[in-house]
Amino acid sequence: MGELKPGKKNENTVESKASAGKIYRIAGPVVVAKGINAKMYDVVKVGREQLMGEVIEMEGDKTIVQVYEDTEGIKPNERVETTGQSLSVFLGPGLLTSIYDGIQRPLPVLAEKMGNFIERGVSAPGLDETKKWDFAATAKAGDKVSGGSVIGTVEETEGLEHKVMVPPKMSGKIKEISSGKFTVNDVVAVLEDGSELKLAHHWPIRVPRPVNKKLLPNIPLITGQRILDTFFPLAKGGTAAIPGPFGAGKTVTQQSLAKWCDADIIVYIGCGERGNEMTEVLSEFPELKDPKTGNPLMNRTVLIANTSNMPVAAREASIYTGITIAEYYRDMGYDVALMADSTSRWAEAMREISSRLEEMPGEEGYPAYLSTKLAAFYERAGRVKTLGVEEPGSVSVIGAVSPPGGDFSEPVTQNTLRVTKSFWALDAKLAQRRHFPSINWINSYSLYLDKLNDWFSSNVASDWAEYVEKSMRILQEEEKLLEIVQLVGSDSLPDEQQLTLEVARMLREFFLQQNAFHEVDTYCTPQKSYALLKTIHQFSSLAESALERGMKIKDILLLKSKNKVANVKFEADYEKILKEIESEMQKEFEGLR
Repeated sequence: MGELKPGKKNENTVESKASAGKIYRIAGPVVVAKGINAKMYDVVKVGREQLMGEVIEMEGDKTIVQVYEDTEGIKPNERVETTGQSLSVFLGPGLLTSIYDGIQRPLPVLAEKMGNFIERGVSAPGLDETKKWDFAATAKAGDKVSGGSVIGTVEETEGLEHKVMVPPKMSGKIKEISSGKFTVNDVVAVLEDGSELKLAHHWPIRVPRPVNKKLLPNIPLITGQRILDTFFPLAKGGTAAIPGPFGAGKTVTQQSLAKWCDADIIVYIGCGERGNEMTEVLSEFPELKDPKTGNPLMNRTVLIANTSNMPVAAREASIYTGITIAEYYRDMGYDVALMADSTSRWAEAMREISSRLEEMPGEEGYPAYLSTKLAAFYERAGRVKTLGVEEPGSVSVIGAVSPPGGDFSEPVTQNTLRVTKSFWALDAKLAQRRHFPSINWINSYSLYLDKLNDWFSSNVASDWAEYVEKSMRILQEEEKLLEIVQLVGSDSLPDEQQLTLEVARMLREFFLQQNAFHEVDTYCTPQKSYALLKTIHQFSSLAESALERGMKIKDILLLKSKNKVANVKFEADYEKILKEIESEMQKEFEGLR
């Protein structure tokens, strides 16, 4: 993957001019330096060990730096050197299957060289600079190219084509280009003005990659989770938040989405999570099989791991590192799903740095610019027409939020709600009752529902929206009726309301519950979801007709065929079984006297 270079200039940066000064003051990861000629967000090297940091504020002759490593042991008057470069990621073949820390240092390379604990002041290139890739040129000499134009392809992993693109802001006519085996730093093409094109290039993490235009979010990201695809869908290029207390299932839900959603590329960011959780992710992901191809899921995944005991400043950068990598694959025309677990830890990192900068605190001590930072991050999602590829690409962002004590009124959750359009509220009480996924259907919502109805009507069933609306109405009615039931019991309710409770129970137990560990039920197509809903509502319709004919509700509730629907979600050949159940159901109602 590349050789470690202790104390050497970081590879993941964009070139400019360097200067040096001295440390004036230290406060944890925040270092104040004097005597350096720096710009905002320049990368600097701090102290004898050349710890990596980034300029975040300038005041007179003082430059404030957030250091991405532990500052223990450094002292005033040690040297601070600015590289004149902004923190950037190295984009090219080899990103997929990689596991990085928050500033794109490959963790397997660091572990191989120094064991389980990263030493300070070390850097390693984000891409393997020795591996040779088989580059097939698709452009030719004389072609006019501009930012985003594809000049050739590389098979990055089995079955996945990596499109080698001209970096944004570069354009001209190709003077020469050649196919063959190249490393990421080899020149594969030269423009007439002398500009060199390589397999890889750098891009600043805080600068969104340019696009031609954003497209309407009218195609769903199919997740295979019934409750999400049916009631709270997410569009490709959309944004979603998963808030929930400890133990409610945020991480499992995100891992299910990563495995089953119909995105081409997965970027998973473990931002400030507990070490044991990230260990589980890092050990399980390489073992998972991609259900689409049968190859390892890692073949189309990038993992970024920044645990809670790693430097706080690198946690703040990890989110931007992940979204920049996602944008890079989006520019190739791929659909990318980015999982950020969790943005609360990211916000806490900002709060800690802000307090050390002695900034005026906002609500609950978070910086006043918390909402702006969250909005800027989520706004980088979108389905777009790219600069140089005909197919549209997308970045869908799914951010987990970990509100203390499950309090959704706290600032991070509230500010996330303002900018995301799908809200999947996890409920600890549902998790305790072993109802998974534990998404509360009353508190959750999706603003994409109306925009996606046309797609579902065309690709699944013309009456899709009708069944979804009916089901949600019944579940909401159940919520009201349960308050009455607690006082007087269900037997005291009118027959129609007792029927509503029974249909709601069927929706909850037969439809909303889904077993992530069952071979069949772990993934459910929209077609199967529709078939299940249709059968449940057929029972509801037949029962309503029976009540109108004078049948007793207790006799209707004793019918056996409806309970057979419960097992259909575990069957692959569901269509045949549901037809048999519907036929049996019809006969049972006809036999009521």
